[in-house]
Amino acid sequence: MSTLVDLQHISKSFDGEMVLDDLNLTVPENSFVTLLGPSGCGKTTLMRTIVGVQRYRGQVEVLGHAPGAAAVRGRVGYVTQDQAVYTDLTARQNLRYFASLAGSRARDLDEVLDVVGLTALADRPVSTYSGGEAGRVSLACALVADPDLLVMDEPTVGLDPVTREELWTTFHALAERGATLLVSSHVMDEAFRCDQVLLMRQGRILATTTAKDLLASTGADTVDAAFLAVIADSENQTE
Repeated sequence: MSTLVDLQHISKSFDGEMVLDDLNLTVPENSFVTLLGPSGCGKTTLMRTIVGVQRYRGQVEVLGHAPGAAAVRGRVGYVTQDQAVYTDLTARQNLRYFASLAGSRARDLDEVLDVVGLTALADRPVSTYSGGEAGRVSLACALVADPDLLVMDEPTVGLDPVTREELWTTFHALAERGATLLVSSHVMDEAFRCDQVLLMRQGRILATTTAKDLLASTGADTVDAAFLAVIADSENQTE
C-alpha cells in the first residue's frame, strides 16, 4: 500500500507558540483516518499544511509532490470548518463553478448531488439551507473534482445526531469507492467510525491506532478515558 501523505519533522509556530511540534505523520492510500484531539491542539494547522495553504518547517509530500503543487491541486479535496461556498447561489450553481475549475476531472453534477443527498434541494439558494445542508454543499464542491485524497476539518461539529450519522454514512460510501479520507474531530467516540485513529495533543501525534486497540491497550471503557491514559503515559515518558 503506497503512502499518499508523508510528513517528517513538521514544525509551525504562531507568535512564538509552537502549534506543530516536530510532528511525523503518514496516511496510506485507500485508508479512512480520523485525527482526534481537543480544540487548539493543531488539527486545523496540520490539515492546512497538507493541502498546501500553510507555511511550515520540515518535509512534506502529498501524492508524491509538495503540498499545493499544480500536479496535485485537482487531486486533493478540502472541506473547511466554515462554509466555503457562495450562499447566494444554488447548490447546483456552486457545483457548476467548481466543476469548471476542475476541468477534465469534473464528475457529473447530478451524481455528486446524489452522493451527498442534495438532489431535492439542488436548485434552492444555499442561504435557505440548514447548517448541515450547507455543509453538504461544501462537501459536494470538494468531491466534484473526484479527489484521490479528501481532507475534512471537523465536518460534523455542531450538527445534530441525525445529520452527523447521515454524513458518516456518506463518508463510508466515499471510502468504499476508493477515496482516501482524513477527517478531524474532537468528538472521541467518532474514533469507532474509521479504520485508523491518530491521537493529537499540543502539536504532536501521541498514538496511531484503532479504537478497539486503543481501548484494549489502555484498559479504559471509553475513548475519552483511553485518550487521557495516553496523555498521562506520554507525560510520564518525558519526565
